[in-house]
Amino acid sequence: MTFKLPWSKRHKKVTGGLPYNFSNSYTEPLTSKELLDMAAARGDQNLVDEYLDHTLEYTPNGGSLDLREEIAKLYGPEIGPDNILVFSGAQVIISTLAFALLDENSHSIVFTPGYQSVQEAPFFARSQVTKIQLKYENDWRIDLDEVEAAIQENTKYIVVNQPTNPAGTLMSAEEQARLVEMAQRNDIHILSDEVYRLLEHTPDVQIPAMADIYSKGISIVTLSKPWGGCGVTIGWAALQDLDLRDKMTDIQYFGTACPSRASELLAIMTLRSSDEILKRNIEIINYNMSLLDEFFDEYSEYFEWVRPVAGAVSFVKFKGPMDTDELGLALAKEGISIKPAYVFSDTVTEDVDFFRLGYGESNMAEALEKLKEFIERHKGEWD
Repeated sequence: MTFKLPWSKRHKKVTGGLPYNFSNSYTEPLTSKELLDMAAARGDQNLVDEYLDHTLEYTPNGGSLDLREEIAKLYGPEIGPDNILVFSGAQVIISTLAFALLDENSHSIVFTPGYQSVQEAPFFARSQVTKIQLKYENDWRIDLDEVEAAIQENTKYIVVNQPTNPAGTLMSAEEQARLVEMAQRNDIHILSDEVYRLLEHTPDVQIPAMADIYSKGISIVTLSKPWGGCGVTIGWAALQDLDLRDKMTDIQYFGTACPSRASELLAIMTLRSSDEILKRNIEIINYNMSLLDEFFDEYSEYFEWVRPVAGAVSFVKFKGPMDTDELGLALAKEGISIKPAYVFSDTVTEDVDFFRLGYGESNMAEALEKLKEFIERHKGEWD
């Protein structure tokens, strides 16, 4: 399999260091001082002390027990510490799992537009792959009839991203149950990229973690999205299948096998402050969504979207005389960063020519004002 360049590489060359950033996909970043202060206020001084004076020896492959115990609390009774595998971020989990499950005789189903690794990892594991196109007119939702039609005798793997990146949409519990039934009937593993789970804008739309409801389901998560713990670089896989966990551990041995103890301790602090952090971040998101609602009302002649229900990103259509690549270059000259369609699809056609706009940080309002200034200067040309 020929190595593919990151789709976002060109984007980062254009937008790196710009002051007004809609490109970020995470929530308000935490500081180490915030975490230490929250831990001390909670009575976790022993955790603070260990962080300040911990040994620099190796941690266990797959994560230390105390962190895996903390992570397991996010799940139901089927998931305990032994069902958790810790990684240095979530990115590497996607490829590790593909190599654990797939070979040249297997078939996988993925969805596009979406995060590149989620789409491409099965290719690198030599699997045959069917890409199913998500559609704006279907609110970027998975068409389960298309999934069923794509299943072959050798289909081993379905990869979903719920809530979605880049659109912020989310399947219903009924749709999820139908997908699981379909996979169960055909003996297929489901990887569910759940990095935006727990960032539902209202609690009524939340669906179960895939690892909780399906014996061949794998949920992957990272601290960077819901908790703003980007620099902690801790992610994990939760799964019921212990044989698969062991195989992933063997593959992980040849990658980043041991997370740093400093990262593990920061992760424990983050998870123990989860309620406080998530409350803050959802408040930021919902405030920013109110600003974006006003923006899309005011500038509906030039922009439209499927309004997100979860996460911190959205997928936006520009109806003016530029494609999203050209719009991204024009905005970059004004110090504004967006993520054009080419970051999420290997082929950009008109029906997927949308750009991603992030709204998880408290400084989004400033960027939105700069975007409005850009529109006001140019809308006469567009008209």
